[in-house]
Amino acid sequence: MSDPIQPNAGRYDWLWIAGIWVLAATALLWRGLVTNTGMPLFVDTDDAMRMVVVRDFLAGQGWYDLTQHRLNTPFGAEIHWSRLIDLPLAALLWLAGRFTDPTNALLFTGAVWPVLLLGGLLWLSTRTTMELVGRAGLLPGVVLPVLSPAILAEFVPGRVDHHNVIILLSMATLLASLIALRRPGAAWIAGLLAAMSLSVALEAAPVVVAAILAFGLGYVFDPGRARTLWRFGLGLGGGLALMLVLTRPPARWLEAACDMISPVFVLAGLLVGLAFGGVSLLPPPRRAMWRLALLGVLGLASGAVVALVYPQCLGGPYAALDPWLQENWIAAIVEAKPWHTSLFDLPAYAITVGAPVFLALAAAVLAFWREPGKRLGWLTLLVFLGCTTLIMLAQIRGARLTIVPTIPAAAWLIVSARQVYLARPRILPALGLMGTWLVFSGVVLSLVVGGVMNLLPDGRAQALSAARASKIPCLASEAFAELRALPPTTVMNPIDLGSHLLLETPHAVVAAPYHRNEAGVLDAFRFFNRPAEEARQIAAARGLDLLVTCPAMPEMRGPGLDQPGTVLNLLAAGTPPPWLEDISQGGPLKVYAITP
Repeated sequence: MSDPIQPNAGRYDWLWIAGIWVLAATALLWRGLVTNTGMPLFVDTDDAMRMVVVRDFLAGQGWYDLTQHRLNTPFGAEIHWSRLIDLPLAALLWLAGRFTDPTNALLFTGAVWPVLLLGGLLWLSTRTTMELVGRAGLLPGVVLPVLSPAILAEFVPGRVDHHNVIILLSMATLLASLIALRRPGAAWIAGLLAAMSLSVALEAAPVVVAAILAFGLGYVFDPGRARTLWRFGLGLGGGLALMLVLTRPPARWLEAACDMISPVFVLAGLLVGLAFGGVSLLPPPRRAMWRLALLGVLGLASGAVVALVYPQCLGGPYAALDPWLQENWIAAIVEAKPWHTSLFDLPAYAITVGAPVFLALAAAVLAFWREPGKRLGWLTLLVFLGCTTLIMLAQIRGARLTIVPTIPAAAWLIVSARQVYLARPRILPALGLMGTWLVFSGVVLSLVVGGVMNLLPDGRAQALSAARASKIPCLASEAFAELRALPPTTVMNPIDLGSHLLLETPHAVVAAPYHRNEAGVLDAFRFFNRPAEEARQIAAARGLDLLVTCPAMPEMRGPGLDQPGTVLNLLAAGTPPPWLEDISQGGPLKVYAITP
């Protein structure tokens, strides 16, 4: 069925890729900049904060200085994000600033960056698919990514956070791992790409684990592939060490951190490299079971060493976070809930991303069985698909990574269904071909599922959607015009308003939704949901001058709303405490001066 001797795109294939990208980019830009007039370009708080960080970097903030000095006022708070993402965004923002004013330069950067990345994704998706399926998989390989809501949502104008970059690096790591099966030198690249993705965000951990397992299993099935082991291991370990040097100043190279690149992950990567390198130098055991046992023992030993040296990270990246925040804040994030829970909270999305993944798993197993000549390739894909699926089942937001290895398996099934139809052009094979396209075309599937769900509403998904939509007017640039006119000052705010206040105004804020700003987040919860006198003490301790709220935001309907004497309760009743003076001039935002 597949064409193993034509994994590369030809001249006319490039025209297909470029054409689909132009169509998708045009549609996304039209929708983001024309159709959604009046909507904020940077809707997500992380996108707004990313542009704040990039703007501060261009203004002279040091490469190693990751502190957001206007957050957690007056103390500041460190943002643990990678500078690797800031660099190209800063270049785009600087370039745009040569031709237009700062506001339009910001809009240009936010609009162009995601669609440029989308072009890279389409090439990687097509190239990865053709590596396994051959040229017959070109069309689904290039089309399916732009039909997946989980992927497309990360490449809309304004999406400048790191998630789209992680998707690209994940696909690139998978492609390099597949190419390494026929060109061992690509194992170096796979290791470096895995290290880079982990340094950008720890959400790439399942992809890194998948790459480690894939190279290990390749050796188990074929001991002649020992050369790829040490190349991948050294690429991973050396790459992580390099990323640490690029991310942290020398004085902090030995400072452990569980939520970003640090000696914790460098040690793990170096141990993988040492284990793989050692195995490649030993005479391989004759039986696959013994080779698997050898790698398993070394893997367990490496994990035990990391756990003994850094036991504080056994609880995950949020292990050090205040227990109250873990229970009442982190646990309430809808996108962090398991897939089966999301079936009730976000049924259309859960089904739309889940159905292609489960079908792709079955297709990959079938391809592994039917194509003995490409068995290691399909095993590699199955490992990537299995690891990312486990994360999706644990947290629904993991779907954006799971869709990446889904595409080659989907293309194989579509091509197989097409061949069945061409051999027997009748109604059932035609329905089979249409069905495979429908299931893997997430946008179409979401419309079908959404229509069915609307016939049987239970209220939860609709309430969640309404809550998300209610805060949009609070985030539009026009909503901050009044605040922009005021001299820089210090502000108490709802947590989800903080990033946009930093982006749109010169003021300093207490809270934004970042776990390293633990003190600011806790004080924001206390300010709104505890007795007004306690809120006044927080304002005095921090030297705050303003309170800025948006009544439409979900946070303004928190638990303190039903408790007499809290700031939330008093504001909702229209009787703010005497030390808050309403100085609002209209618009969705309410502004109060905090008096002594």
